[in-house]
Amino acid sequence: MFLSAVWTLILTAPIHSSLSRVYTNHWAVRIPEGPVEAEKLASKYGFTNLGQIGGLEHHYHFHHSRVVRRSTFATRGAHSFIHMDPKVDWAQQQVVKTRVKRHARSDPSYIHFNDPKWSNMWYIHCSDKNSRCRSEMNILAAWQRGYTGRNVVVTILDDGIERNHPDLAQNYDQLASYDVNGNDYDPTPRYDSSNENKHGTRCAGEVAAVANNSHCIVGIAYNARIGGVRMLDGDVTDVVEAKSLGIRPDYIDIYSASWGPDDDGKTVDGPGPLAKQAFELGIKKVVISNLHTNGNLALTLWVTRCFTENQNAEIFTEHFAENRSSRHSHGSAFFQTIVTTDLRQRCTDGHTGTSVSAPMVAGVIALALEANPLITWRDVQHLLVKTSRQAHLKASDWKTNAAGHKVSHLYGFGLVDAEAMVVEAKKWRNVPPQHTCSKTSDRRTRYIRADQKLNASISSSCCSDQPDQQVVFLEHVVVRILIVHPRRGDLEISLVSPSGTRSQLLAQRLFDNSNEGFRNWEFMTVHCWGERAEGMWTLEISDSPSQLRNPEVLGKLKEWTLILHGTAEHPYQSQGSQHSRSRMLEIPTAGREPENHTGCPCHPECGDQGCDGADADHCLNCIHFSLGSLKTGRTCVSHCPLGYFEDGEARRCRRCHRGCEKCVARGPNECRSCRRGLYFYSKESTCVETCPAGCFHDDGQRRCLKCHENCLKCLRDADRCTACKDGFSLAGMTCVPECANGTFFNLEEMKCSPCHISCSTCTGPGLEECIQCAPDYLQQEWRCVRTCTPGYYRGEAAGFTQRMCRKCEEHCLSCQGPGTSCTQCKEGYSLISRTCIMNATCNNADEVFCEMVKSNRLCEKKLFRQFCCRTCLMTAG
Repeated sequence: MFLSAVWTLILTAPIHSSLSRVYTNHWAVRIPEGPVEAEKLASKYGFTNLGQIGGLEHHYHFHHSRVVRRSTFATRGAHSFIHMDPKVDWAQQQVVKTRVKRHARSDPSYIHFNDPKWSNMWYIHCSDKNSRCRSEMNILAAWQRGYTGRNVVVTILDDGIERNHPDLAQNYDQLASYDVNGNDYDPTPRYDSSNENKHGTRCAGEVAAVANNSHCIVGIAYNARIGGVRMLDGDVTDVVEAKSLGIRPDYIDIYSASWGPDDDGKTVDGPGPLAKQAFELGIKKVVISNLHTNGNLALTLWVTRCFTENQNAEIFTEHFAENRSSRHSHGSAFFQTIVTTDLRQRCTDGHTGTSVSAPMVAGVIALALEANPLITWRDVQHLLVKTSRQAHLKASDWKTNAAGHKVSHLYGFGLVDAEAMVVEAKKWRNVPPQHTCSKTSDRRTRYIRADQKLNASISSSCCSDQPDQQVVFLEHVVVRILIVHPRRGDLEISLVSPSGTRSQLLAQRLFDNSNEGFRNWEFMTVHCWGERAEGMWTLEISDSPSQLRNPEVLGKLKEWTLILHGTAEHPYQSQGSQHSRSRMLEIPTAGREPENHTGCPCHPECGDQGCDGADADHCLNCIHFSLGSLKTGRTCVSHCPLGYFEDGEARRCRRCHRGCEKCVARGPNECRSCRRGLYFYSKESTCVETCPAGCFHDDGQRRCLKCHENCLKCLRDADRCTACKDGFSLAGMTCVPECANGTFFNLEEMKCSPCHISCSTCTGPGLEECIQCAPDYLQQEWRCVRTCTPGYYRGEAAGFTQRMCRKCEEHCLSCQGPGTSCTQCKEGYSLISRTCIMNATCNNADEVFCEMVKSNRLCEKKLFRQFCCRTCLMTAG
């Protein structure tokens, strides 16, 4: 029994619209006080307690026999009060989940059964060397090295497996099997006239069909133990999925599940809360766990692509950035098939669909686990990235990321290489601990306009100030998105890494008419695997209406979160020469280390041809890369230094174009980062001294970043506009559409809205948001009025063409103009020489002095009035 397990679950969850739900008579209930209390509560409310849900502590499966088995609405009754019981933390009536076995959809009656032959297994070997058939998965070579899956336990989560099938019986493992649908230990499928429950048995044969027994086929891991969990032959609920994932996680090494939500181009669905907990529990208990869903737990192994014998992608696959590795399928342009075991102890050559992929990869991983039982679920992921190859797979979007990995949205990292996997696994050392770093965008609503691209960016320091969360080298990248949109299927979403690698997270979906948008839905990409995480991440969202829509209703990006998974240190640096690339794996492991002519060991970077000295520059060939030239001298290195790129075919470090710090080829448009003093312009993948129009230079990243789409020029940030494109005008440092008089640009509704009736121009709809007043209105403070209110007079203001209400002198209730022109005073004040004086302070400072003021007619002066108020008041009177 191994210390670890690898879960190869292909729960490819496309995307879910809220159709009518089907409620069952099963409940999931969390009761912290344990099984005794669970029994009491079940009895109290009329339930039957079916026991703990898999390995989930305190979670119980309740069944109510008097509730309708399937209903379109949640039932009410005495049992409903269990939700309010203080001893119950949580209770959930189970809902049927649509789970589709992954096969090409065709006429169900179109099933061929014939005697299987070894020559039919073209994906393992090809007997006709002149045909287009290729067997580059190197399974035969892995077998020749002695690896056949011995002592590895694989379980198929499906509709059951035929345990007495002559090609499975010898390898069948009762301890790795269970019937969740029937609640017993026999996973035998339910038989019917249509052989509906054939899927699990077919998948099991791919993995572990017995060799040399004159039946059907040879499994990829033909000495592995094979079990089955019957769980698809009935209503699939969160409880069912969680129970299935909790079957003996300390015993089973690999779980394979070739099913998921409907691939109908409109569904968005993933595992429920219990299934997610089951995955996480598997990680904690057994070190390894691999799941693939569009719910995007980062515990995943991506094996979602089949391709034909002629190396074309199957017609029913979708393009996603989370695909890791590809496997074979075979057939005509519409029905891709392989030969495998089938129900009623027969064989079939009609097994098809992405279902073929997961069991094949499960078999290859079983070979790798035999080679090294200590590898973890993350080690398996790294092994697949390092050893998978583009080979001759046909796709238009193959690219090389900044870490040097070739990747495609259709084929992931390429074709799985079984020999490379076992050789690399044999000498593998565990990768460093995985860290997770998250950053959420500001909560400013961004509008998604039809036929325009919305760019939203997050600058990540990768939690450099938190050592236990710091991510320097990437593994998975998850984007959690909150989008409101009138038709979800019109959206396309991509993510651009700081190194310029673009991952398509979502393609346009013609059949998805949902108006639900994405409510904190998580998308995942592995296309940035191995790249450095720090820098600017850009989310690109496009809206391309495929149907007539109301142009007034815009989509909104409310918020998005960037979640980086990876390591703080390089995952392979500590490995030294233990890790070689898959293209070097033809060197036999049984051979001795290379030696020089004195019999002493060569440098660890020297290849199988040996050396003529002890140093890296004495190697006759290199394991990884050769740096330098014959003229200057060559040396072997594990990684090419800055200013060079890795030429995998020639195993050479070649110089980048001048100005490039990192690159993927020699050309001026193949840069990935730039030397000091230059800026990286990602649109052309080149290094420039000055950023082009519409971009600004970021000195921290040494990159040219794009200004906001409405900006002609910007400063230090995409949204800090200094000049606008035609049809837009600056509002502060934001470019907004120019609106006609009487309207303003409404940032919430992204359109021109009417000002208040009193405004000619304005900044908003309110009475006090006028910039200029409408005709027949006067501007008073921050509003426009028809007549001046008390305390103001009608006048002009220098530099203003419009009429205004100016404020009277202090304490005046009304006035005729500026200065001492009061005609009426506020209460408590007296009018003295057209000025308002407080009654309580109206006294004389000195009688003689005040008589002189009076005689010299100085009472009109404010200063003298203050000293001689009573005398001057009497004069005024």
